[in-house]
Amino acid sequence: MEKEKLTHLDEQGHIRMVDVSSKPPTLREAIARGTISMEAKTLEAVLHHKVKKGNVFETAKIAGIMAAKKTFLLIPLCHQIQLTTINLEFSVNREKNSITITSSVKTIERTGVEMEALLAVSVSALTIYDMCKAMDRGMKISDIILLKKSGGQSGTFVREGK
Repeated sequence: MEKEKLTHLDEQGHIRMVDVSSKPPTLREAIARGTISMEAKTLEAVLHHKVKKGNVFETAKIAGIMAAKKTFLLIPLCHQIQLTTINLEFSVNREKNSITITSSVKTIERTGVEMEALLAVSVSALTIYDMCKAMDRGMKISDIILLKKSGGQSGTFVREGK
């Protein structure tokens, strides 16, 4: 079996950004999800707007959008791309005292938006943690995963059992 060429290494084995200039722009989408768990009293404070730092969901949504737009500044080999939409949704599970964050990101570009979707979820969860840490330092951020990606040469990926 022939060894697969690593795309982020040049002929000398040095790190490089992949050249995507010959690829045609296509519609690309990625959906990611993650969860933040907390104490019941913390979740109730979030739901009833009793967190001293303000509206947790609105702030976390803005933070996630901002993060997706700045992914290329944080992940070294990511391309700077024009995003056409970013959306974050929050789902509350009172039995598990958790908030699930789902992001969807779209573009018409030469490269995908998986990292943008994953970073949006991550920073949104970190923002919730930051806003609530004064009342609950035991919060847990977990299960940050890519649910779906579409577009480009590699086609569509859908996580089974999502």
